Amino acid sequence: MSVNLNAPPSSASSDSDASEPKECETLDLNVGVHSSDSGYDAEMPPDCCPASPATVPTKTTRSNSFGSQLRSPKPRRQRTTSVNQNTINSNEAIIRSNNRTIYTAGRPPWYNCAGQQVEPFVIGICGGSASGKTTVAQKIIESLDVPWVTLLSMDCFYKILNDKQHEQANRNEYNFDHPDAFDLDLMKDVLQRLKEGRKVEVPVYNFVSHSRETHTKTMYGANVIIFEGILTFHSKEILKMLDMKIFVDTDADIRLARRLKRDIMQRGRDLEGVLKQYSTMVKPAYSCYIAPTMAHADIIVPRGSSNIVAIQLIVQHVHTQLQLRGFKLREALAHSYIGQPMPDSLKLLPTTPQIKGLHTFIRNANTARDEFIFYSKRLIRLVLEYALSLLPFRDVEVETPQNMPYKGKRMACQKICGVSILRAGETMEQAVSDVCKHIRIGKILIQTNQLTGEPELYYLRLPKDIKDYRVVLMDATVATGAAAIMAIRVLLDHDVPEENIMLVSLLMAEIGVHSIAYAFPKVQIVTSALDPEINEKFYVIPGIGNFGDRYFGTEPTEPSLLYE
Repeated sequence: MSVNLNAPPSSASSDSDASEPKECETLDLNVGVHSSDSGYDAEMPPDCCPASPATVPTKTTRSNSFGSQLRSPKPRRQRTTSVNQNTINSNEAIIRSNNRTIYTAGRPPWYNCAGQQVEPFVIGICGGSASGKTTVAQKIIESLDVPWVTLLSMDCFYKILNDKQHEQANRNEYNFDHPDAFDLDLMKDVLQRLKEGRKVEVPVYNFVSHSRETHTKTMYGANVIIFEGILTFHSKEILKMLDMKIFVDTDADIRLARRLKRDIMQRGRDLEGVLKQYSTMVKPAYSCYIAPTMAHADIIVPRGSSNIVAIQLIVQHVHTQLQLRGFKLREALAHSYIGQPMPDSLKLLPTTPQIKGLHTFIRNANTARDEFIFYSKRLIRLVLEYALSLLPFRDVEVETPQNMPYKGKRMACQKICGVSILRAGETMEQAVSDVCKHIRIGKILIQTNQLTGEPELYYLRLPKDIKDYRVVLMDATVATGAAAIMAIRVLLDHDVPEENIMLVSLLMAEIGVHSIAYAFPKVQIVTSALDPEINEKFYVIPGIGNFGDRYFGTEPTEPSLLYE
């Protein structure tokens, strides 16, 4: 049974969908990073995922020769496009540069200790055109105070029009409020993949030209997914995906006023055309297709975003559901699989006096930094050469300079990509580039939240076609396996087959190997040494210290702060 929550009436000038369609800074990953590199997905969790901030035109002034302020010429109207965002709380710190935005709040694990994804909470928001759906969604996001929220708009899924339909649209005679105007199959597929935590390419619709842009927006799943649109409840398949259904009920006169303002000011329409479209198509479509779906709503929100009571009720329910789905990943991993035999997927670099000697240097706390770097590079090169020898090879025959045949081997897979888990994994990039000519390199930044002790995804940059590659995932050390499991989960969410992933590390704890092998049995695990345990701070024992600090020279000076 739906709940209809009334609040004090709002004014007709309150925020609404009239301001919804904004140009957004392009954002790739459900990691919150914007990058201009076209061959890679650059992300910040939350695609996103954190959100790409909406571009807001700044008011500029110019001075005349007498120092007085003159108004700048009125800027040309920008094209209006559909908006999808991976959203982060505005209170979080943000680092911005010319071509990139990095959010300093990471994405916590979205899977359990078995590597299986925990389903996000999906909210559907429905309502008439210009009823305030997007504004309600933004109010929910602000009140939730959850860093990883993805906002998906139904406006992105308008069908591509043919020439005749374009002519009708230009005459305001094409019905954009009819269910047939939307690509429902694509909509269902995108929402389902987001719910599975996978990467999706979402169309960007241009409301001025009535066409899709040539580029798409890369999005990812999140802790909470909000899907809003005029026909959100129309499809039975989509209704089944929604955990909470909200209907924004706004007075028809207010919706018309907002639509007039939006279409005339932002989309370049004329008054007569907007009124004609509203009376012949928008209003009848609301009565026939949108209003009847109110029966599916769990909560009806009159007067939109000003209804604080409804917003608080929604937020309270979402928080309760998120708490029920929560878990402590690293702690669970640390106390699992004790005493179990090593998995078959583990490949250990054969122990020789040379390998022992290299480990002696890098494990010694008194080894100088320059020597630590030198011997680490030697060991990294050896373990990567060994890892590559485990890839499939095929028989070939070549002719020697003496015109004699030689039966040899050649690597069977031509597409290999190295992915480093920053920052320690970055130390292995040069070695893999030295042994694999023209190899492509991706990066994933995962850091530990000092308050929760959980790994969090901050940034990733991967080739767009990484699903077609064999991936060598690199990290210098593995303790509980929490960071490695998160990185593998990211690759799987980018459609990389599990059997095409190889994790390579200098040193691993036995518990970390068990955790990774249990979660992803088809992933090959390669290391040069295994240590038996980890301590209460999740450091490998006897271990190697903090590899990144020792390699990059960032070790704390106080002995109490050094890793055990």
